[in-house]
Amino acid sequence: MRNLKTVFAGMTVAAALLSACASGEQKALTVSGLDPAKFDTLINEKPVKLYTLKNGSGMEVCITNYGGRVVSLVVPDKDGKPVDVVLGFDNIRQYADTLNSPSDYGSSVGRYANRIKNAQFKLNDSIYQLKVNDNENCLHGGGTTGWMNQVYEAEQVGDSILKLTIVAEDGENGFPGTVKAVTTYKITADNMLDITWEAETDKPTIINQTNHNYYNLSGDFTQAAYDQVLYVNADKFTASDAKYIPTGEIRDVEGTPFDFRTPHAVGDSIQSQYDQIQNAMGYDHNFCLNTWKDGKGDDTVVCASLYSPKTGIFMEMYTNEPGVQVYSGNFQGVGKDADIVRKLGLKYPKHVSVCLESQKYPDSPNHSEWASPVLNPGEKYYSRAAYKFSVK
Repeated sequence: MRNLKTVFAGMTVAAALLSACASGEQKALTVSGLDPAKFDTLINEKPVKLYTLKNGSGMEVCITNYGGRVVSLVVPDKDGKPVDVVLGFDNIRQYADTLNSPSDYGSSVGRYANRIKNAQFKLNDSIYQLKVNDNENCLHGGGTTGWMNQVYEAEQVGDSILKLTIVAEDGENGFPGTVKAVTTYKITADNMLDITWEAETDKPTIINQTNHNYYNLSGDFTQAAYDQVLYVNADKFTASDAKYIPTGEIRDVEGTPFDFRTPHAVGDSIQSQYDQIQNAMGYDHNFCLNTWKDGKGDDTVVCASLYSPKTGIFMEMYTNEPGVQVYSGNFQGVGKDADIVRKLGLKYPKHVSVCLESQKYPDSPNHSEWASPVLNPGEKYYSRAAYKFSVK
């Protein structure tokens, strides 16, 4: 990716917007209040837009093909009022400014979600050195030069489906193989956001994609999301060291703050003195899903859920992956992040949201005993995460 000066020099706002401003025409906003013109530009000479998916049940999802990012996700609350339940920015400038407002908000993460220890792995007797961007580790495929900050080719199919395609070259951020990957977003009549990832490679590589929505189902992004009620269908989780890398130990959730088999509020245990909570300043851990059995995931069974007592909005998650990363926004509102203005002119506090990221376990390339992230030529990668919204 080019440096920021080059990126922003390449950004051009649509002529239609300039004409509308000059004539005083009223802007057409999305239900979530976004102005699509603020996303209509070029980055690295590739067109970027805001795409809107909707159904007849009050659901609206706005996505930019820059990083495959979900910018807003609107569903009705218990009173039928539309509520945007994901964090983010209201313009492409801030998403693309990886120096002053770095974020993974709503992104389609690739080539490898989560962390790889020492930014290194061995595959077929070859050792691959990846980009270091998180302590000495590789996080989310290289972060600022990973897929979350690349422009996808977009194809919208009707009102409810968006397909985003990216081709990553061999050696990109140190990963082997040229990979063609397609992320498909679909919203259904019963208010489900269904995301699938498919990929092929020309040489052995690793892949582990996910969606990185930050959820606050209350729609109030000024308050910590401590009252959100979380359920995770997992008896175990992977313990991590102080740098968020799995130690290899898989612990029972029973008797720990990680036991969400009976739903309870996130705030009940997020201040615990338990070593894993203290290391991460909250939750930033992989849960070993009970829906994964005999090397296969059952994406017809709920693997996790989130609920807001304030709005009555209830979200159920499904995946075919072995794990889900629960991240409680531990770095939101910390340090210089506290001064960054987001959607609706808000500054986010610590723990304002909860992420539920489907995945292979973190650092899986270095743990042969876990589900393999290896993709070989002739094989097809397929991953699914679906989030169904209702009220109760």
